[in-house]
Amino acid sequence: MIILGIDPGYAIVGWGVIEYSGSKFRTLGYGSIQTPAGMPIIDRLELIYRGMKELIEKYHPDEMAIEELFFTNNQKTGIVVAEARGIILLAARLAGIKIGEYTPLQVKQAVVGYGRAEKKQVIIMVTSLLGLKEPPKPDDTADALAIAVCHAHSAGSRLASFYNKNLES
Repeated sequence: MIILGIDPGYAIVGWGVIEYSGSKFRTLGYGSIQTPAGMPIIDRLELIYRGMKELIEKYHPDEMAIEELFFTNNQKTGIVVAEARGIILLAARLAGIKIGEYTPLQVKQAVVGYGRAEKKQVIIMVTSLLGLKEPPKPDDTADALAIAVCHAHSAGSRLASFYNKNLES
């Protein structure tokens, strides 16, 4: 199974593509889609959509895993990230890709074994699990790879099916 992991954002969208077969991982690629500050949001959303289309066309993922949003005190930032996330979900949906959503707590639990793990711990585990020579940069990319690993470990479980059932209808 080829999994595209996504850490949504509007300034930086982290992405990572892994192949998961027989409980083994193979990293196919990772990076970020970045949009320039000061660019109108509609243009930034278009860049994200085009970047997603390119990733989907290049890697042909079977499934996509994306982090659920949690809102902080800055509502304006939360709204724009939600718009970017919507564009990302639409790109996957139009390509017929099955989508799984995971909370940050679920991702940390799957990758580190502890839901309250620090970001540094997640980066170390992703680097180790995927056999990377160095930690992925930026952090959003490491998060995207962690989301993909979480999906690989969770996608076949009944619990994941329960949480993601609303996305398949």
